[in-house]
Amino acid sequence: MTVLPREPDLDRVLTVPNGLSLLRLVFLAIFGVLLFVYDFRVVAALVLGLAGVTDFLDGYVARRFHQESALGQVLDPTVDRVVLVMSVVSIVAYGAVPVWLAAVVLAREVFVSVMALVLAGMGARRMDVLWIGKAGTFGLMFCIPLFLGGHGPGLWARVLTDVTWVLVVPALAASLSATVAYVPHARRALAEGRQASGAST
Repeated sequence: MTVLPREPDLDRVLTVPNGLSLLRLVFLAIFGVLLFVYDFRVVAALVLGLAGVTDFLDGYVARRFHQESALGQVLDPTVDRVVLVMSVVSIVAYGAVPVWLAAVVLAREVFVSVMALVLAGMGARRMDVLWIGKAGTFGLMFCIPLFLGGHGPGLWARVLTDVTWVLVVPALAASLSATVAYVPHARRALAEGRQASGAST
């Protein structure tokens, strides 16, 4: 007897992955308070690192335990961008990340967000997140706290900064490669969206 895989209930709202996505925003707020109110640089970096861990966990839980949802498909990448952008801006203001690196990361996020809005306005169907884009975002969310942790005196801080540079280059490359890889997917999503719209009229 063949057991068919259980189809996920995409209409669900209260799921563990969605809770983890919201928890990521809570960690972001705590990070800001620790960094700018109390100047606890290392602790703030650890909290931001925990936010990156939840980014991995929500996707794993959704796939492993069949907790995918339509809300999660929108909430997860949206929260990712909010956390990434706000953490980069905060750490640039703190002086722990080079401005040029922050500019590249922020320009990419703004471009992707604007294009998503444009495609939605043109009737494109929703696109799934590409694994290379998710990997790039996770890598950046992992490296940004390391830059903050290494922003200080001492040998360990210099070593941590050097290691972070080694890690951030492939993460940034994956993030930028995902932007290019989305182009054919965007064209297909737009064509399918228009086709579906024409069929329904």
